[in-house]
Amino acid sequence: MKVFIIEDELMAQATLARTLKTNFPDLEIVGTAQSVRESVAWLKENKPDIIFMDVELSDGKCFEIFRKVEITSKVIMTTAYDSYAVKAFEVNSIDYLLKPVELNSLQRAIARCRQDEVSNDVNKILGALTSRPEHQWKERFLVQLNDRIVPVKTADVAYFFSEDKDNHVVTRDGTFYVIDGTLDSIMAELDPEEFFKISRSCIVAKDVVESVTKLIGGRLRISVSGSVRSNAMRRPEPDLTVSRARTDDFLEWLEK
Repeated sequence: MKVFIIEDELMAQATLARTLKTNFPDLEIVGTAQSVRESVAWLKENKPDIIFMDVELSDGKCFEIFRKVEITSKVIMTTAYDSYAVKAFEVNSIDYLLKPVELNSLQRAIARCRQDEVSNDVNKILGALTSRPEHQWKERFLVQLNDRIVPVKTADVAYFFSEDKDNHVVTRDGTFYVIDGTLDSIMAELDPEEFFKISRSCIVAKDVVESVTKLIGGRLRISVSGSVRSNAMRRPEPDLTVSRARTDDFLEWLEK
């Protein structure tokens, strides 16, 4: 059986491919893609037996693929512990895998594909993907830790920041991780009541803000709670300065 993997996180893509090759030698990975655009272009020319399809892609939601090209393959959705997506897939009898993908779940999905049990009703898939309720914010982010992929709960995040062309997430216990995506794309998935983009290079969680100091020039300097600060001392602290253009909005947000 020929397999096509649509996954915008390269480490997750490589991990899934390696697991498939190791445990399912009769499956042939014939292509991979990271975006809606790449997927549509590839699927217009190829007809795999199975498609592993991530919900969130680098240039949009995967449902755009179904709207732009006819898909007759068996589709297995993947999602990063998004409780709403899981519920929608279950209600619509769509096979799915939670990331990081576990072998037993993968075996179940492949077995269903071999037995023609995977639902391939495009309307059901589109319905599940597009009926997401308003303000359903991201619950977990997948981060890389050496050769592993680790889910980090959004509720555990203290702040996100950019440094030396890399983006990082720091948890409330002071642990640092590298994270994919731009800060703008990350902020779009966060509850704006709980997170604020204080500058071009930093997003802060509301309830880790311990105090705010006024600086010359109208800017503000944030001090975070002691647990985050003390445990993160072994790493360089990001710039937690609120840009002058955002100080009024920040103070209004902090007061809510």
